[in-house]
Amino acid sequence: MKIGDIEIKGHVVLGPMAGVTTLAYREFMKPFGVGLSYSEMISDCGIDYGNAKTMEYFKTSKEDRPVGLQLFGFQAENAIKAIAYLESHADYDILDINLGCPVYKVVKTGAGSAWLKHPDALYSYMQTVCAASHKPVTAKIRLGWDENSINVFEVAPLLEKAGVKAITVHCRTSKQGYTGKADYEAIKNLKNKLTVPLIVSGDIFTPEDAKKAVEITKADAVMVARGGLGNPFLVTQINQILETGNYDPHPDVTTQVNYAEDFAKRLIALKGPYIGVRECRGLIPHFFSGFPGYKKIRAEIAMNIENESDLMALLEGIKKRQGC
Repeated sequence: MKIGDIEIKGHVVLGPMAGVTTLAYREFMKPFGVGLSYSEMISDCGIDYGNAKTMEYFKTSKEDRPVGLQLFGFQAENAIKAIAYLESHADYDILDINLGCPVYKVVKTGAGSAWLKHPDALYSYMQTVCAASHKPVTAKIRLGWDENSINVFEVAPLLEKAGVKAITVHCRTSKQGYTGKADYEAIKNLKNKLTVPLIVSGDIFTPEDAKKAVEITKADAVMVARGGLGNPFLVTQINQILETGNYDPHPDVTTQVNYAEDFAKRLIALKGPYIGVRECRGLIPHFFSGFPGYKKIRAEIAMNIENESDLMALLEGIKKRQGC
């Protein structure tokens, strides 16, 4: 798959997740077979205001390639200024525009999935964005605003016409948020109307989910987001099943501990001991979801972890209980 002149190897795109897809997370996930990673959402207004937290989202590295920075906003003039700033201050390969976020504080401004209510205005906006960017532009959308206004077959071709080089579709409406089930059948024939790559998103939690999504939609790749959190080997399994029809079994607890240690060290190195450890409290328990004793592990991490040494000792204790 190529996005503009950028070659994407593999079948998995790492989806943007607020508070998760930091540089540390993207670097951690890359060796499992991620073909393309996206940053957390970046506010174009945040760039204009010089918001310090916003600037943190720009960080990339040699290992984190190819990488897309995801921008959101509601006015073309803000986008133009933000793109100019990114191109002079950040090192990245692709610019992604978030047109799918359903969160109220985003859509109330007219950004995110609110754009789907106004296809003509969206087309004009994306024309401006694509003209301003010297990097290939991609976009993430949803089926439509709600079940009564599903317009993905109208919006996706408009985005391509505007200059977008790949389109990701989360197979829910904005109003659904993350409830209900992703409806892959809703975009069954969309690929036939596009010449740019199509990436399918929503409810990719198992290799079988990915296979089903691709078989129905004929998408060029799948986007993994929540399904990969604490389950990095899912990326490897998806590549395996799409290439061979089979995949290796899920890692055991000891291997999951090793993954958790690796990610925790990367996150703490990036964020510093205070913030890094506190973010680990919410993220590390995902590595043990579904294993016996998960609730106890989650409680121990939430209540007893004050520093990196505490966390590493707890993880080593899990290993010892496995007889290692």
